[in-house]
Amino acid sequence: MATNNDLNRKLRMALVGGGQGSFIGRVHCTAAVLDNRAALVAGALSSNPERAKASAPDYDIPADRAYGSYQELIEAELNLPADERIDFISIATPNFTHFEIAKAAVEAGFNVICDKPMTFDLAQAEELATTVDQSNVVFAVSHNYTGYPLVRQAREMILNGELGEIQAVRSNYIQGWLRTRLETDEHKQAAWRTDPAKSGAAGCFGDIATHAYNLGRYMTGLLPAEISCHLKTFEEGRQLDDYGTAIVRFDNGGLGTVTASQISHGRENDLSIEIDGTLGAIQWRQEEPNQLVVRANGQPRKIYTRDPNAPFMNEAGAEACRLPGGHPEAFFEAFANVYRSAFDAMIDRAMDREYERRDTVFPNVHDGVEGMYFIQQCVASSAENGAWLPLKHERARR
Repeated sequence: MATNNDLNRKLRMALVGGGQGSFIGRVHCTAAVLDNRAALVAGALSSNPERAKASAPDYDIPADRAYGSYQELIEAELNLPADERIDFISIATPNFTHFEIAKAAVEAGFNVICDKPMTFDLAQAEELATTVDQSNVVFAVSHNYTGYPLVRQAREMILNGELGEIQAVRSNYIQGWLRTRLETDEHKQAAWRTDPAKSGAAGCFGDIATHAYNLGRYMTGLLPAEISCHLKTFEEGRQLDDYGTAIVRFDNGGLGTVTASQISHGRENDLSIEIDGTLGAIQWRQEEPNQLVVRANGQPRKIYTRDPNAPFMNEAGAEACRLPGGHPEAFFEAFANVYRSAFDAMIDRAMDREYERRDTVFPNVHDGVEGMYFIQQCVASSAENGAWLPLKHERARR
């Protein structure tokens, strides 16, 4: 079979961010090339031009396509012949820079895969979404936990009614790495995440609660109605929240909770979710991603394992697998599934075929806007002692 079917070539990728010392840039690169459908050919790897060019050999980016800024990258790539220039730009920078980079990329006609949160604030997110609407680019947001096979398995089970009416969703993301003020010790990752000028209005809730909320929305398809939130900063002197909990009222009458912490001793990246329906319930943990617990009163508890050949696996779950059961798949593969789904749309665009813009299996610009609205309303509710505020944005999708 030809690479990317009738496109008959790899998609050409540029990476913005991800220079020396970056964690998420290397993850984006690994995920993008995992299925041999893309090649990293260009980059602007740092806001520091010297560091950007010095980082290029780490990714095997040729010197003539190692750019000193995203502006230089976009201008130079536009001037290349169509059969050489990039197809998409992956943005792996702190979120206060996302808007200007993503908007410039979209206006230049390049597809985009952007880290989350999508922008610095809701106003930027809404403006960016309008720019995407006015273009024909594919725009994905890397809420990568939606790519886990058993998350997609559970989503299809729920949307097919196997759990009945969904009444309760409990989603948590618990970490402990900011138990002390690492931001005062020249810790780069901690510094920007706790700086309101760079992270935005929320700290922990902007960084990881957005994942927990997005996961619940993705798996259930329930539309939000209202939210009540309490945010707390426990580490003295820290400028943004490091713990919080929110209650969500869904439009079907169900309730959801979102709890996020970065100050819980011994916790690493413990994203977990439980979903209760009238016919059954499911439970999944990101740190044990190859198991999905399915429960129903009066029946033995079932543990679904990630096995594409098992009769209990549905199409969505099986298609997200790469290996037979018993060979663990995890973070890189889930991230790659977001890329793989976005690549399908990019190829349709390149071949002048119709492709879905809103109701995609991968998180898109609509989900990016909703994530920023979630952050804004959580901060506002907390400032009003947990007041109930609207949460259904016009771009919210099932």
